[in-house]
Amino acid sequence: MRILITGGAGFIGCNFVRMMVNKYPYDEIIVFDNLTYSGRIENLKDIKDKITFIKGDIANPKDLEKIGKVDILYNFAAETHVDNSIKDPEPFIKSNILGVYNLLEYVRKYDIDKFVSISTDEVYGSIVEGSFKEDDPLDPSSPYSASKASGDLLCKSYYKTYGAPVIVTRSSNNYGPYHFPEKLIPKMILLAMHDKPLPIYNDGTNIRDWTYVLDNCEAIDLVSKKGKIGEVYNIAANDEWKNIDVVKLILKYLNKPESLINFVEDRPGHDFRYSINTEKIRELGWKPSMDFEDGLKATVEWYINNRWWWEPLAKGF
Repeated sequence: MRILITGGAGFIGCNFVRMMVNKYPYDEIIVFDNLTYSGRIENLKDIKDKITFIKGDIANPKDLEKIGKVDILYNFAAETHVDNSIKDPEPFIKSNILGVYNLLEYVRKYDIDKFVSISTDEVYGSIVEGSFKEDDPLDPSSPYSASKASGDLLCKSYYKTYGAPVIVTRSSNNYGPYHFPEKLIPKMILLAMHDKPLPIYNDGTNIRDWTYVLDNCEAIDLVSKKGKIGEVYNIAANDEWKNIDVVKLILKYLNKPESLINFVEDRPGHDFRYSINTEKIRELGWKPSMDFEDGLKATVEWYINNRWWWEPLAKGF
């Protein structure tokens, strides 16, 4: 089988590529990535001889022509950092909307068997109580989440209009190895390792549901095998934590004082709580294997033991 993984040099993408190489050694794994600031070829260096790498941008249809026909496409390619989307939304519109459109047209042109589009729980917006189900209305708060919601709706429209073989997954916050330092957990780990102040928005009581990245990868693989075309699947460990408690746990694992915590002004449109219902994915047989406290400890240890990976990115630390 010929498998295309766009955005495969990014955080979740590279973990997915590594998993697929190990699980399906006889398949041809093609990684397509534009190698922007958060997509790094270093993320794939241990498996470079087991994949085919093509540099390209999903927002450029001509780049997709380099690939030709594949059997299945997984799209991880996206701009994902909320703060960056607030400062400059344009790259998010280009990658997360135009890029998805180009991929859908690519799927139609080459009659690809299946297209798994990777999305986020942020498309639903914030919820005070309960959890969002897959068919709940989308209510994004940031340019990032709005662009991802737009991509999801494009996928849905192509399924309804053209019969495109699309499945969408929406996962909660991921964490684990190769997570770019701009995101909460790796940023706090590296700042704490350098005894620098840890900036926490508002009072730190915002709530997120954390899923270990390899658990998400396993869920995506399962959806591609057992999921129904045209459907959306929420993926989450259903393990909710306040941001302040996550940071305190990081400090505990690193044996650093909580006095490093520095509360800062909240960002615009900051969603208070994300929570998604995962009955649908669990009915397929998936469940998370990693408890958050154990997963976070393993993640802290990974950053301690892999300075080669993050030191070139952490000049400000």
